[in-house]
Amino acid sequence: MNIYFSCSLTGGRNEEAIYGAVVDHLLGLGHEVPTAHLAHPEVMELEQVVDPAEVYNRDINWIQACDAVVAEVSTPSHGVGYEIAIALGLSKPVLCCCRQGVTVSKMLTGNDSPGLVLRSYANEAEALAVVDIFLDQHVTSRS
Repeated sequence: MNIYFSCSLTGGRNEEAIYGAVVDHLLGLGHEVPTAHLAHPEVMELEQVVDPAEVYNRDINWIQACDAVVAEVSTPSHGVGYEIAIALGLSKPVLCCCRQGVTVSKMLTGNDSPGLVLRSYANEAEALAVVDIFLDQHVTSRS
C-alpha cells in the first residue's frame, strides 16, 4: 500500500524518534511511503532548497495517490492539519496518533469524519501497534 506519512517540520521536531520508528515500520511491512524523508533529521536542510509551490504540488499529488494517511499530531502543524483535511476530503482513511497527555486541536478531537481515527500512545511500541491496528481495520478492508 501507499501510505502518506505526515508530521511536523517547522512546528517542531520533538517527536522525531517516533517519526523514524513509524516510517521504518511501514517500510519494513512493505508499504510505499513517499514522505519517508520527513522522518529523517536532515529533512529541514533538504526541504529548504525546494520551492514552496513545488512542495505543495508534490505533496497534494502524493496525498491523491495514497491509500491512507498516517499523521503524528503531537506537535501542532499547519501543514499536517491541511494534509489531513485534504485527505479526508478525498475520502482517504486517516490515522492521527499522538503521545499520551498532549493537547490535540479540537478540529481533530471534535471531527466525526468517516475514516478519521485519533489514537494516543505511551511509547514507541504502542505507536507501532496503533499503526498496525489502523491499517488492519481501516485500510486493508478497503483494498
